[in-house]
Amino acid sequence: MEANTKTIKSLGVLCSGGDSPGMNSAVRSVVRTAIGLGIEVYGIYKGYSGLLEGNIHKLSLSSVGNIIQRGGTILDTSRCEEFHTPGIRQEAAHILSRKHIDGLVVIGGNGSFAGAMTLHQEHDIPIIGIPGTIDNDISGTEYTIGFNTAVQTAVNAVDNIRDTASAHARTFLVEVMGRRSSFIALQVGICTGAEHVVLSNQAIDYEKIVNDINKGTARGKTSSIIIVAEGEKSGLSYEIKDTLMTQYDLSVHACVLGHIQRGGRPTALDRLIASQMGYAAVQALHQGLRCHVTAFNKGEIEMVPLSECIRGKTESTEAQLELIRALAI
Repeated sequence: MEANTKTIKSLGVLCSGGDSPGMNSAVRSVVRTAIGLGIEVYGIYKGYSGLLEGNIHKLSLSSVGNIIQRGGTILDTSRCEEFHTPGIRQEAAHILSRKHIDGLVVIGGNGSFAGAMTLHQEHDIPIIGIPGTIDNDISGTEYTIGFNTAVQTAVNAVDNIRDTASAHARTFLVEVMGRRSSFIALQVGICTGAEHVVLSNQAIDYEKIVNDINKGTARGKTSSIIIVAEGEKSGLSYEIKDTLMTQYDLSVHACVLGHIQRGGRPTALDRLIASQMGYAAVQALHQGLRCHVTAFNKGEIEMVPLSECIRGKTESTEAQLELIRALAI
């Protein structure tokens, strides 16, 4: 591991991209760990956009009091397309230098890490990433902060939908988040006893969907739940609904869960892992690491080079799909 010979006397912490439950737990851990080591901490509000605007404020122990249980992020977050420009990144480096900030902790997903990686390569700024995204799609780590809460929120919603589906003998298409990944859809499908799961990285097999619904109907089931991974854009479930109704003469209803999955109080698991990752991130900077990510693998926190975490996570779906098929008979 590449080590930093410069002592970290102050660090900045920011959240970037989409928010995820547990970010506040990570921020709290970063701030308290740093202060305990005698390191000054600065909150960079609204992500990379806030960095460019100089929206930077010193944080204290009281700044992060009573936030471990809160969803969202007290630092706010945003997406910053301008950060793709070398001149903009140079300005960001100058701002950090003027503020005497020696290192960064970046909490976010793939895009946030790509920006952090480039900033480090161009300006030699020590940066530690904390994976925070409900999609759980960052390579190099088995788990990202917010995933468990998002799954639990979706499961609760589907359970409620199942109640009304059963009461009215209906079939529901329930769309969950995940963009290009289907990790949320798969776990929600298993945990809610869904009859079928539509993955974002596979062609839609309408014949299989219809067959799965009809199998249940043939043995007396009066309702079905189909979980749909949203893919590149929200609303895929409505497209599937239209096809099933017009081409297969099936009566179905669609429901997009949307941003409810990003909000709410983080689960105990997300609070725990976020706290562990925040602590590990500060310790890594303090010990001289320069460009790494706090990863959760095999039940433990480990440091993984940032370069290994921006390639996109390869999905292994067959085992979970087989479980869904086996239990949906």
